[in-house]
Amino acid sequence: MFRADEQPAEPPAPRWSGSAAVPPPKPRKRAWGESAEIPPVPAPAPPPEQPEHLTPVDPWAGADTGGWDLPPPPPPSPPPTLLYPAAPSTRPYSGPPAPPVHSPAPPAPPRPTPPRVAYPPVSPPPVAYPVSPPPVSRAPAPSRPAPPLPPPPAPPRQRRATAPPAGPPPGPQAPKGYAPPPARKRRRWPWIMLLMLACCCGCPAYYGVPMASQYPANASLPAEVADLRLRDDDTSKAAAKQLEAEVRKAHLLADDTFAGVYSTPAGKRVTVFGGTGFRFTPESDAEDEITRLTGQYSLGEAQVVDTGVRGRHQRCAVGRADGQDVVVCTSVDHGSIATAVFTRLSLDDSATLLGTLREQLVTTDQK
Repeated sequence: MFRADEQPAEPPAPRWSGSAAVPPPKPRKRAWGESAEIPPVPAPAPPPEQPEHLTPVDPWAGADTGGWDLPPPPPPSPPPTLLYPAAPSTRPYSGPPAPPVHSPAPPAPPRPTPPRVAYPPVSPPPVAYPVSPPPVSRAPAPSRPAPPLPPPPAPPRQRRATAPPAGPPPGPQAPKGYAPPPARKRRRWPWIMLLMLACCCGCPAYYGVPMASQYPANASLPAEVADLRLRDDDTSKAAAKQLEAEVRKAHLLADDTFAGVYSTPAGKRVTVFGGTGFRFTPESDAEDEITRLTGQYSLGEAQVVDTGVRGRHQRCAVGRADGQDVVVCTSVDHGSIATAVFTRLSLDDSATLLGTLREQLVTTDQK
């Protein structure tokens, strides 16, 4: 506060600091609805006391802590266990199926009874009853025989216990509410095709290969076969021509015929004859050839000789010719027939020698 005649001293001019002076802030404008009175500024709160200045307090001061080291009390003993009786053994029920059990319906609530109303008694009017006539005596009706009793009903038939339906097969099942996927059918057409191919190609190949390898065939008489020599005298030539004519007469469909007489230095004689041409059943043709020569050479029972070649069949039999024992062997395949008469040889040696002669006499185009 200054006196009226005293003026405040002017503040000293600020020192030059190289920067412009900062003007004082303008007074804040009062917001709309704000009171014009300036609220008192509250006094600043004292700073909180620091914990290092407080006196420590023992929370367990005066408490009895001597019983903490004692062991805990034992747990209570469990109640005694009750022994339940064993369940009786159940046997399979073989009688009729039991009827389904229905739960009883709940009882209906009682209906309220209406209050009874007392009505005055009503007297009935007088009624005149008719007088009945006196009873008339009648003869008793003849007694009728009692009808026969019906036969007792037959006891109900008991159904046989049927096995429960088989469960679903093991494996993944469709979820509930969804139909299972349809079973995939196995395709059988490959097996049928293979069977048809085997029948169509296998059978012709099995029977066609021997025919193709054995027909057509050619026949020629070599001069020497092993130790055999072809005889060129007039008697042997005449016998060969006669045999060739007999072969042509017996086998009319033959393409070509041949016949010859062979001998060895030891005196063994081999007469061979036959023909070439297609033969569909060589096995039956071999048996027919032995049957044709049976009367001429007095042959006995024919024996089957295994040739080891599919489609070639050989038969041999023992007989007599010109007072001495002979062995007659015939070998037939799909392309030719060769028959030989052996002297002074066994049946096995004769069969082997006929195979050797045939390899030299008959040739095919495949060779």
